[in-house]
Amino acid sequence: MTVGSMENVEVFAAEGKGRGLKATKEFWAADVIFAERAYSAVVFDSLVNFVCHTCFKRQEKLHRCGQCKFAHYCDRTCQKDAWLNHKHECSAIKRYAKVPNENVRLAARIMWRVEREGTGLTEGCLVSVDDLQNHVEHFGEEEQKELRVDVDTFLQYWPPQSQQFSMQYISHIFGVINCNGFTLSDQRGLQAVGVGIFPNLGLVNHDCWPNCTVIFNNGKIELRALGKISEGEELTVSYIDFLNVSEERKRQLKKQYYFDCTCEHCQKGLKDDLFLGVKEDPKPSQEVVKEMIQFSKDTLEKIDKARSEGLYHEVVKLCRECLEKQEPVFADTNLYTLRMLSVVSEVLSYLQAFEEAAYYARRMVDGYMKLYHPNNAQLGMAVMRAGLTNWHAGNIEVGHGMICKAYAILLVTHGPSHPITKDLEAMRVQTEMELRMFRQNEFMYHKMREAALNNQPMQVMAEPSNEPAPALFHKKQ
Repeated sequence: MTVGSMENVEVFAAEGKGRGLKATKEFWAADVIFAERAYSAVVFDSLVNFVCHTCFKRQEKLHRCGQCKFAHYCDRTCQKDAWLNHKHECSAIKRYAKVPNENVRLAARIMWRVEREGTGLTEGCLVSVDDLQNHVEHFGEEEQKELRVDVDTFLQYWPPQSQQFSMQYISHIFGVINCNGFTLSDQRGLQAVGVGIFPNLGLVNHDCWPNCTVIFNNGKIELRALGKISEGEELTVSYIDFLNVSEERKRQLKKQYYFDCTCEHCQKGLKDDLFLGVKEDPKPSQEVVKEMIQFSKDTLEKIDKARSEGLYHEVVKLCRECLEKQEPVFADTNLYTLRMLSVVSEVLSYLQAFEEAAYYARRMVDGYMKLYHPNNAQLGMAVMRAGLTNWHAGNIEVGHGMICKAYAILLVTHGPSHPITKDLEAMRVQTEMELRMFRQNEFMYHKMREAALNNQPMQVMAEPSNEPAPALFHKKQ
């Protein structure tokens, strides 16, 4: 499929939701409906020295632009490809003598492109940047203040010889970034590294239980089908993580995207009973449940504090205590139990206490399987991590099973060419080989495994961060 080819979709008036996109033909799970390159994109302020400003890959050694000393690139090819978009930015940074924040840099890049190509539709775009929603009229006091600061900075940064835009238009572009900015992840899809504007993607409406997912791969986004989609059906993605009660999701969507979610899961409160699940026999009183929720919230705050200070053993202690207290009260799908299981399995893996981590990871995955859409990308990543943890713990059968399950999900959500799917395929082959050996001679398997682990440094899990997994859309929280 060619990037920018949009014959699979058409714009229509979605009831109560403004514009939307619908399929012009039938799709099945894992089909790429369309691929789109960013209209404009920038690297986050915190990562400008570690990520290529063209392809958004994380690299150890990057070349720096000799002129502005700000832009960084993998190599000469990336630097050459960037010049059209970096040329004005380069001289503006030199003139301004400092680097403005990512929002201002993105707004400027968008406006230099508008200056170059005009405001009409660019090739392969169903909607122009001018026609994207900005929601500036819905901004609260705090957002209005941030907007004024950004506009002021922009006016100082914008070169006098460039085309001059009205204040209204500048505000529109900042509004567009605020509610249509899409998070770009690094090549492995594990870290959010930048933000971009993808006009066609901006037309896809939200549903908490969507029929599509979006993945950033090799410099472009792909809209991928999660299951069968009929001709004429609206295409939807989820703007937020599903793992929350409907009221909380609705509050988050209203605050960040300024609309009331009317999807079936929110209207009927589907799965809320599982998110708030309590033990059946004996059933705890409402008072006990209320106290347990408060205790869990307090513990999560203490955990955040301990994590931010790098006190990982303290984090584990807090999680263990909380899970023990939750045990007689909460069901295994309860949100607070799942949050504890997620934190404790991740931190124990980092501390290389794999056996205990594996036990908690299995419990977490069991809960997730009852809650998430079977082809949810976050579920796939969680199952992959749990599979790795179990493999490290020597639970080869469980580990292999989870890695196979994760691979099946990621083939749909990420596709076979995504680096993380390729990694997973290699792990699947390796664990399958180990499993065969294990079934033939368990004693020999453990001996060989021990020797292999003593020989090669263990692939240690990344240090746990307080950062959540990259969200789909980039919002100032």
